Amino acid sequence: SREADQLLDYLCKFSRERGYEVQIDEVKNILVSKGTPRLCLQAHYDMVCIGKAPQIETYEEDGWMMAKESSLGADNGIAIAMMMQLMDEGAELEFLLTSDEEIGLIGANALSFTLRSKYMLNLDSEDEGEVYIGCAGGADIVASKPYALIGDERSAYRVSVSGLTGGHSGVDIDKDIPNALKLLASYLKDKSIGLVSIEGGERRNSIPASALAIVKSDEILQGNKLVSVEKIKCDDPVLYGGSEIIDLMKGFSHGVQEINEAFKIPERSINLALVSTKDGLCRIESSARAMSVDGLTQISGETMFFFESYGFDVALEDKYPSWKPEVNAFTKVVSACIEEIFGESKMMAIHAGLECGVIGKRYPSIKLASIGPTIRYPHSTREKVKIKSVEKTFSVLKRIITVIRQEIS
Repeated sequence: SREADQLLDYLCKFSRERGYEVQIDEVKNILVSKGTPRLCLQAHYDMVCIGKAPQIETYEEDGWMMAKESSLGADNGIAIAMMMQLMDEGAELEFLLTSDEEIGLIGANALSFTLRSKYMLNLDSEDEGEVYIGCAGGADIVASKPYALIGDERSAYRVSVSGLTGGHSGVDIDKDIPNALKLLASYLKDKSIGLVSIEGGERRNSIPASALAIVKSDEILQGNKLVSVEKIKCDDPVLYGGSEIIDLMKGFSHGVQEINEAFKIPERSINLALVSTKDGLCRIESSARAMSVDGLTQISGETMFFFESYGFDVALEDKYPSWKPEVNAFTKVVSACIEEIFGESKMMAIHAGLECGVIGKRYPSIKLASIGPTIRYPHSTREKVKIKSVEKTFSVLKRIITVIRQEIS
């Protein structure tokens, strides 16, 4: 995200060389088109870089494509690859490639193109054989508080949690993936310490895989199987009252708050994503998700009140709408095409922020659905995509294009 200019240039060059009209807007969204399209394919072209990414070395294991010690970028790069193949074949479609989806749906929120298509198929879902007709809305809650710095002559320790799997803060929030910040807080909570600094988490939309605190204590601290402890030399001051940050992290209600019984997915969730201290200022970032407007208002409000109870200043950022499930002629066509290839089809909703919610609000007359191949553990070094699923999903996509051209008026 925010560093995709080379890819933007490449995609534009690729499209123009194949006879497509290309438009780029102020936030670097790309609209590619040819002929008289009735269907628009949509995906985002940024990725979450975790581990060694963007230096990506791919390999295959048991029918899955993975990357060595990095995120893969199948979210949403596999969709871009499908679009490029269709451009190679000269398909008369619109292709909407949005920017900076992974840092707050920035591109989708600023769309200004005139679209000619009546139907839009988002390619950012992550389960084969399913058509998604609804998604969660979300918002980021950012809290900050200054602390005075005071001297502390006690022994210093580096306390860390690392090497956890991490995961997507939406689709993986119900998978009991450990949160490094919560583990760190649990270890430190009952110890007599002064907090020098803390740094943890990777991104707002990732479950933290690592966290590190520098603390001072008269107590001899020892690690365990989850927490590493190293005695160090450190003359830095501690945060006056900084132990309340540990209390806050320990008490934060990370995870699923309510289940949506209709779709068997989380209805509301909250992710404790990032914590940092610099020059006495503590900053905490969390991501809230909900399947309804009221649900998002509720969980955002509860989280803001929680931070405020500790004296933090709180801001609500990057809010985006949910996509209310709707069955219509287009979603039925998509479902039927999936059933032809996979033998069965399910209409689903996803506890993640597909751009469909934002796009549907911007273009209210367009009919939307979302599909994609099976991807597991996005936003982590375990990210992988099922190769056969990509092949079959591309067959579904080509079948949808044919049916839309022939049948839906």
